[in-house]
Amino acid sequence: MADLFRSVCCVGFVFVVGIAAAAAQEPREAPPLPLGPMTLEQVLQLAEARSEAIAIARAGVQRAEGEQVRARSGLFPQLSVSGSYDRALASEFSNVFGSGSGPSCPPFALSPAAPLDARVGEIERAIDCGAIGSSIFGGGDDVDLPFGRENTWRANIVFSQSVYSGGRLGAQSDIAAAAREGAELGVNGARAQLLFDVTQAFYDAALSERLVQIAEATLGQAEATVRQAQAQFEAGAQPEFELLRAQVSRDNQRPAVIRQGALRDVAMLRLKQLLDLPETYALMLVAPLEGAVPPPPPFAARLAEVEAAGSAVDISARNVVREVASAVRLREASLRSARAERRPSVSVNSTYSHVAYPQDLFPAGDFRTNWTIGATVDLPILTGGRLRGAEMVARAELEESRLQLQQVRELAQLDASSAAAALAAARAALEASTGTVDQAARAYQIAEVRYRGGVSTQLELSDARLQLQQAEANRAQAARDLQVARARIALLPDLPLGATFGVGAQAATPPVQAPAVQPQPGAPGLMRAGSTTRQGSRPGGGIQ
Repeated sequence: MADLFRSVCCVGFVFVVGIAAAAAQEPREAPPLPLGPMTLEQVLQLAEARSEAIAIARAGVQRAEGEQVRARSGLFPQLSVSGSYDRALASEFSNVFGSGSGPSCPPFALSPAAPLDARVGEIERAIDCGAIGSSIFGGGDDVDLPFGRENTWRANIVFSQSVYSGGRLGAQSDIAAAAREGAELGVNGARAQLLFDVTQAFYDAALSERLVQIAEATLGQAEATVRQAQAQFEAGAQPEFELLRAQVSRDNQRPAVIRQGALRDVAMLRLKQLLDLPETYALMLVAPLEGAVPPPPPFAARLAEVEAAGSAVDISARNVVREVASAVRLREASLRSARAERRPSVSVNSTYSHVAYPQDLFPAGDFRTNWTIGATVDLPILTGGRLRGAEMVARAELEESRLQLQQVRELAQLDASSAAAALAAARAALEASTGTVDQAARAYQIAEVRYRGGVSTQLELSDARLQLQQAEANRAQAARDLQVARARIALLPDLPLGATFGVGAQAATPPVQAPAVQPQPGAPGLMRAGSTTRQGSRPGGGIQ
């Protein structure tokens, strides 16, 4: 028994040390920030490594794995070891083992060689003074029975094995497996949503930077016009009216530069938030929105596959559809579990115990052995309708999840069609704006030459400048919309329903929300990671 106690103590020590080591483990450090301007690939890698949403989803997978291990544990033998110590402070059997408070007298001593009268007298004397008959068990203080002992030590080994559960254990394993699948799909959805949000914020910031450059260039053109008008006015070639108009046009452009700068700062802050960067970090981006706009490198391979296949995505392969399908399987397993509650369950068990009742505090090897083996049969007879109600609830939830699956498939088809239409519209808008910038730039050059030659007015020059600014802004906006639409198409298999262009996009489509899947009653944590409920994508801080 000493070896058994030492083993139990060693196991407990190892367990405590393991918990302390896990608690002392430091969190994983984030990767270092890249030097210089960041490309989209670098931004996405940094966001994924620093994302709390992905870390939460992965923790959900770990929780689901633990639930699955716990559900499967009922199929295997159960063995436990326990030890206990009891100290009796008062007992109803305290006077059973000794003379108690009776009179003190010499112990009973009967000599077989004494005469009959002497032997009878000795018996009567011992009975009268309490030398014999004080214990109902006989033997006086030498009796070693458990009743009323001050110290009791127990060491138990308990074994149990389920023989037949009526399908409960199998259904619970299926529930845990479906919950784990839903949690893993949740990680895919969280990652795709993060990549889409970061891509959208990245191009929103790039667009805002481009609009600031356009506004500053327009302000520079206006200042050059003011200087020219000032020189012509001083030379007597232009009236004061033309100079005043040039100055007003320049001054009206300054608030536009300030406004676009503020919008750029907001867009940068939004991107820094997604990247978990401090507000004071000098973030610079490499995202050309001029000239040819090739597909974003992180999504180029997927876009090529989509163009080769001729369709955006297979609806049955959508992550959100697979999530709801896993929820349907979970409901089916829940219904089987509810039905299994009506069937009997059989298990065998055995208990092996060592018990000691020492006179002193610690036992000295005087252990007694108890060993039992038995079987348990549990069959519900009257439950007041509890089992029938649980089965009705499980059946209704299964029917609800099946209808939700059909609804999600329809919404996924609508979402895929919407994404394809948005991509086509963005591509057409970019193509339409490609020649407009060149034409507007040529028109401004002609207007500037005409103004210098004195054959046109300040109004004509300002109108040409405004058209050039608008054409450049429209092209930058179209390039941004095309890149975001490409990212949406590439990420569409894993994106939740309703992922749109966000605030500031010209071709944004209305969000499509997936129906919510309620968690499983009585099984906390199983459906949390597999739920298809999702809030709409956060605004990307785009530019109006």
